[in-house]
Amino acid sequence: MSDELQGEVARGARALVVYPQLRGNRDQDADARLEEGKGLALAIGLVIADAFTIPIREPRAATLFGEGQIQNIGVACEQSDAELIVVDGSLSAIQQRNLEEKLKRKVIDRTGLILEIFGERAATAEGRLQVELAHLDYQAGRLVRSWTHLERQRGGFGFLGGPGETQIEADRRLIRDRMARIRRELEQVRRTRGLHRDRREKAPWPVVALVGYTNAGKSTLFNRLTGAGVMAEDLLFATLDPTMRAIRLPGVEKVILSDTVGFISDLPTQLVAAFRATLEEVTAADVILHVRDIANPETEAQKRQVIEVLSGLGVVTEEEGESAIPIVEVWNKWDLLEPSRAIELKDVADDRGREHVVPISAVTGEGCDELLSVVGRRLTAGAKVYSFVIPVSDGEKLAFLHARGEVVSEELDETIEGAPQVKLQVRLSDRELGRFSSL
Repeated sequence: MSDELQGEVARGARALVVYPQLRGNRDQDADARLEEGKGLALAIGLVIADAFTIPIREPRAATLFGEGQIQNIGVACEQSDAELIVVDGSLSAIQQRNLEEKLKRKVIDRTGLILEIFGERAATAEGRLQVELAHLDYQAGRLVRSWTHLERQRGGFGFLGGPGETQIEADRRLIRDRMARIRRELEQVRRTRGLHRDRREKAPWPVVALVGYTNAGKSTLFNRLTGAGVMAEDLLFATLDPTMRAIRLPGVEKVILSDTVGFISDLPTQLVAAFRATLEEVTAADVILHVRDIANPETEAQKRQVIEVLSGLGVVTEEEGESAIPIVEVWNKWDLLEPSRAIELKDVADDRGREHVVPISAVTGEGCDELLSVVGRRLTAGAKVYSFVIPVSDGEKLAFLHARGEVVSEELDETIEGAPQVKLQVRLSDRELGRFSSL
């Protein structure tokens, strides 16, 4: 986003939020989508002066909205004293420029707003690099409207120098160069992350990843299960950077629980690409916990958005949830349901089976013990008992079997020639047996 526009997107600015509901895009309820747009604006510290939906039959290439609709937006700005207009949809550079000229106010679209939020929230060096890359990618197509000095040219004097390089060309080149440097740095981050994943593959601890729509309660659940102090607020994108903590589960001595960035509908393509390295952590998980805000009227639409992202990562192979990694749906915010709705959904959960759906409240702790038991069973599903004879000195293999498997029997045998041996019978899943064999 340009420096000029960033200066306007300041905390406390009065904003008019407009949701352009395009014909044929009726999957999400207009009121719910407008509320989400307001939530995004609030997340960056804007004051909501007014908000409304505008149905659009045929998008205008130059302005998206029709002339009469633009006049209505202008009147609403005057009446509500709005300094900024948030269009909860995607605008081209030309549309954004033309709307600003007609309305005499700064205009920001959904992509720009989410980029602002991510830029403010990214805490780690990797997160800041990812956000900067997404910002630059977004800026590159909007230089034509961003600064007033871009028409100037730099060149030689008199007749010898020629027209030289226009400022816009220089700025685009600088952005391309910076993006190339960031991509190289992120590639190094990706390789480092890959090495860490390889080490975790060999380490005796399975990984459980929390995924879900933003504000579904992932961080609250993470704090409940781990006792960590991760930021958890009723705020879209309250946390961005992935966090990992160790927990204990029934039948499993140690598990790494990973909290990931929340998903959202129409997530900007720049962010999907930039945060791919972070989201790839999900592909290395042993079990995925899909945390859903079951009290939200749009919970089914939110589920589809999450499945779509997981499909893009290659985790889910079919829309109906066929997954290469076991997925447990965690129906969070159960305490917010009306009693009649809770009874209805409990029947649905029972029909699907508690190995697949677990109703909980991360705030009150209801259902969390059952969730831990379910995850423990999913991690040990299909396990068989195997016999091993391992030298006492081989601490790595012994530690792996104790941590990743259920030791049925264990005895020291000093009658074998050479070093003392340990005879074990251990229940292991096929996956853990494969990992043990690679040690």
